[in-house]
Amino acid sequence: MSDYLWFEGIPFPIIKYEKEIIEKSCDKFVFRDEDIVILTYPKSGTNWMKEIVCLIQTKGDPSWIQSVPIWDRSPWIESQRGYQLLINKEGPRLISSHLPFHFFPKSFFSSKAKIIYVIRNPRDVLVSGYFFWRKTKYVKIPESLTTYFEWFLKGNVAYGSWFEHTRAWLSMRERDNFLLLSYEDIKKDTKSTIKKICDFLGKKLEPNELDMVLQYSSFQAMKENKMSNFSLITKDAAHNGLDILRKGLHASLSCWVTAQGLVFSHQQNGNKA
Repeated sequence: MSDYLWFEGIPFPIIKYEKEIIEKSCDKFVFRDEDIVILTYPKSGTNWMKEIVCLIQTKGDPSWIQSVPIWDRSPWIESQRGYQLLINKEGPRLISSHLPFHFFPKSFFSSKAKIIYVIRNPRDVLVSGYFFWRKTKYVKIPESLTTYFEWFLKGNVAYGSWFEHTRAWLSMRERDNFLLLSYEDIKKDTKSTIKKICDFLGKKLEPNELDMVLQYSSFQAMKENKMSNFSLITKDAAHNGLDILRKGLHASLSCWVTAQGLVFSHQQNGNKA
């Protein structure tokens, strides 16, 4: 597992990340009370949530999301570029992060900044991650889904264990400045989720503005928006371009992951006995 940037036992992507920046974000980044953070484990609906929150900020006006790349609208606090953009940005900031709980900037915990944490079914995270990472040069490329499945269970994938990441962040769920959402609920009733986010952020949308947020954060709208679909990613980061949006999951693969998980669980229990 050498094709990662390892920081205190957690693997990070090898492109656009440095140990010094991760350490700085943890120890030196200062949150402001008006900051908003979109926090996820990778492949849990991060960019969809970014698009929704950006559109809430503009009351459904798509000008911003159609003119500024999604990674500049909500920079990654742990990346080289994102960290510099954020420390130099004035006023309220929209921030993105995949950081595990114990690496998150300490200043957050004494601030009134708000976190939106999106959780997703781990089998879908696994399958989506497999298809995404294998197209990039960010991480070690798995030879097969079986290999990636084994890495995922051991936490030997970008940002470490899904189980540890989720367990630690869920300890924040009772805090007033922490909103927990599930990818599945967002997909099932996007309009209600948008209203819930508005309430959390203290924003109010008129009915027509809410409809605009729904329209421009839809799968099709994001897929057609070059500022959101990752088509601007250069070849130094992705082998043959990168399509961040894949419509749904292959049911057979999702079922395969479920079956493998049951086998793994059975083997583990047998070993303990």
